Amino acid sequence: MGGERHAGWGFAAPALFLIVTCFFLPVAAGLLLSLTDFDIYAVASPDTARFVGLANYGRLLADPVFRQALGNTLYFVVVGGPLSVAVSLAAALLLASKLARFPTFYRSVYFAPVVTTLVAVAVVWRYLDHPRYGLLDQALGAIGIRPIDWLGDPHWAMPAIIVLAVWKNFGYNMLILIAGLQRIPDELYEAAALDGAGWWSRFRHVTLPGLGPMLLFVSVLTMLGNFQLFAEPYVMTQGGPLRSTTTLVMLMYEEGFRWWRMGHAATIACLLFVIMLAGTLLQLRLQREAR
Repeated sequence: MGGERHAGWGFAAPALFLIVTCFFLPVAAGLLLSLTDFDIYAVASPDTARFVGLANYGRLLADPVFRQALGNTLYFVVVGGPLSVAVSLAAALLLASKLARFPTFYRSVYFAPVVTTLVAVAVVWRYLDHPRYGLLDQALGAIGIRPIDWLGDPHWAMPAIIVLAVWKNFGYNMLILIAGLQRIPDELYEAAALDGAGWWSRFRHVTLPGLGPMLLFVSVLTMLGNFQLFAEPYVMTQGGPLRSTTTLVMLMYEEGFRWWRMGHAATIACLLFVIMLAGTLLQLRLQREAR
């Protein structure tokens, strides 16, 4: 028995070592860093860093730029997250249908944006969103709608990024939901049809409950990814116009690697960690209450 216990710890030791060194130690270091005024001068001489307690948190919560970045991030999560899950679910239902032709081909097509380089995708979408030469505004002009400066208007910049993010990432969730649909027995649909249930009733009482665990996983994964939004606005708008697309991760990048205020950047990271943890726990609780 003792030998088996030692063998078990031996097999688990490499994974535990990686978890401790790559997760717990960096998190602890970030938390400690957020309690100091560590900046570019402290990089050269760590002795100059001072312990400031919770002063960074108070200063950050009073900063209007931080509040705007938080609002932009929550806007992206609240709007882009459900939209991404809905598009993924719709595509999964279409490709899992028995009437779908060439489903393997379309799965590859829909999944292709996920593995496409973001910079290349962003360049294409910037041309699509161009107010004068973009295909999107040309299509709107053909039906009598005036061109919209998608990336230059503070009211439209974030919706444009949401559309880009949904298009690029929905294929990953789609494959997960297709796997979940394949696990639902056909007998349940046949029994529901014999009882006179229509398409909507079968979807509501058979498909959604059967996809419950997968939808929870996809929702949590999408929410966590959306909270970490950085590359899309960084490439498309650089956080503008008027900081309408500046997110928490972009602000953390600016504080840490543009202005070298590492203590402030670590504070943003800690607050973001707390917000993401709270969002995950909320989703898990709502899922339990829905059962």
